[in-house]
Amino acid sequence: MFRTIRTCLTALTLVTAVVAAGAAHAETLINGAGATFPYPLYSKWFSEYAKIDPSVKFNYQSIGSGGGIKQITAQTVDFGASDKFLSDEELKAAPGKLIHIPTVMGAVVVTYNLPGVGKGLKLKVEDVADIYLGKITKWNDPRIADDNPGIKLPNQPIIVVHRSDGSGTTSIFTDFLSGVSPEWAQKVGKGASVKWPAGLGGKGNEGVAGQVKTTQNSIGYVELAYAFENKLPYATLKNKSGHWVEPSIKSTSAAAAAAIKHMPADYRISLVNQPGNDAYPIAGFTWLLVYEHQKNPVIGKKLVEFLNWELKSGQKMASSLLYAPLPANVAKMVEKTVKSIKY
Repeated sequence: MFRTIRTCLTALTLVTAVVAAGAAHAETLINGAGATFPYPLYSKWFSEYAKIDPSVKFNYQSIGSGGGIKQITAQTVDFGASDKFLSDEELKAAPGKLIHIPTVMGAVVVTYNLPGVGKGLKLKVEDVADIYLGKITKWNDPRIADDNPGIKLPNQPIIVVHRSDGSGTTSIFTDFLSGVSPEWAQKVGKGASVKWPAGLGGKGNEGVAGQVKTTQNSIGYVELAYAFENKLPYATLKNKSGHWVEPSIKSTSAAAAAAIKHMPADYRISLVNQPGNDAYPIAGFTWLLVYEHQKNPVIGKKLVEFLNWELKSGQKMASSLLYAPLPANVAKMVEKTVKSIKY
């Protein structure tokens, strides 16, 4: 009798092992790397999508847009993620045709740590550039104080914080600074990595938010969701039309309104310094980078299915995490682009 029970248990163990092996074999792992800017939303998407298709598992490394571009170019991941669109030279360096898939839009905010000064600090955009150029060095500088009557600004040095890694958030921010300051455009320029005139470096949006949160009298730039998550205040900026605008989903969408009238077929477009009374001046798309011709048909099929899901169901989750969903006409364009992916 005991031998029979032992035999049954052994058989049951073997069956369990076979089933487990089959389940493991059936799981499709999709690897991605890149932007920290959309990471809070992407994490939500990957978690929710696992409920829709339990056979798919996403492994996403939030290492910055520069790292994402390098990895997708080297084909060490199945998709890259970037808040900076690739240049013609970067596209030519890829071993196949890379497609930009815009996912959502977000605002880059100027955040700060000033004891006693809550949300609502006003900064002219040219003053933001001069702070990062090292030309405005004290918080009570008249150029800042004149725009903030009633706020007691300290006679303290401004501690500038910037990204230390290759970053799409930096690309958006320096694109904005280049547009409002000829001196910045000439001396520093724009890109995922620049030679900063002053300041401390932090890795990722997380690193910059952490530096600002723990450093009194500091100023930095992060994606809106990171400022909100870390309970950091952010500045109201004067836009191209001369209006003071707070970063929000509404003002990010307003920034896109003018630009998307001329949306190129490859989606490589900047949203900074757009006209419009309600347009927030530091906004941008974030993109997934995928190859038009997928090497692995199984992964390619699953990736396309996910992209179709995020265009429909995923977009509804964007606002709760402070990202602006894609405009309807852009979403329709992207649907057609996703259909062009071959696997």
